[in-house]
Order: sequence, then structure tokens, then C-alpha cells
Amino acid sequence: MSNGINESLWEFPCEHNFKVMGLSQHPLSEVVTEVVRTHAPDFDATRITIKNSSSGKYLSVTAYVQVENKQQLEAIYIALDKRVEVYCTL
Repeated sequence: MSNGINESLWEFPCEHNFKVMGLSQHPLSEVVTEVVRTHAPDFDATRITIKNSSSGKYLSVTAYVQVENKQQLEAIYIALDKRVEVYCTL
């Protein structure tokens, strides 16, 4: 399965920011940390930023992750997309 990541446009390894959005009622930062650490065990959870929507209904979580290759990048996106707490990823 491919998310359309054109490897020729990337230089691996690199730091990539995964932006994840979901309802604020979910522990979204913990979900993101769990998923990312599954694929990048050295991920530092202090490298997460959280923003609330103006209404407070949604959260945006950005995780800055050192990725080694296209397969790792895709695996993280796929795993995040499978979580029910995640509304969308960018």
C-alpha cells in the first residue's frame, strides 16, 4: 500500500512532522506517541506540540520524528490513519 510518497523528493534520513487532528475528548497526544514509538522506538515525546481549535472541540497534534526511510514514513501514516481517535493526518 502506498500513500503516494515520491521517494525522489525526499532525503532520508530526515526529520518529518506528522500533523494529526482529532476530537479533543480523545487522548490524542498519547495515541500519537504510542503509534510513532511502535515504528520509531527512539521517538522523544517532548517533540510534540498540541493546539486546540478556537471552539475547543478539536486538537491538532504535531509530532517531529526522525524517519530513516520511505517505508517507515508510510508505516507511521498508515498506523495513524487506522486509529479511531484520529480524524485526519497531514
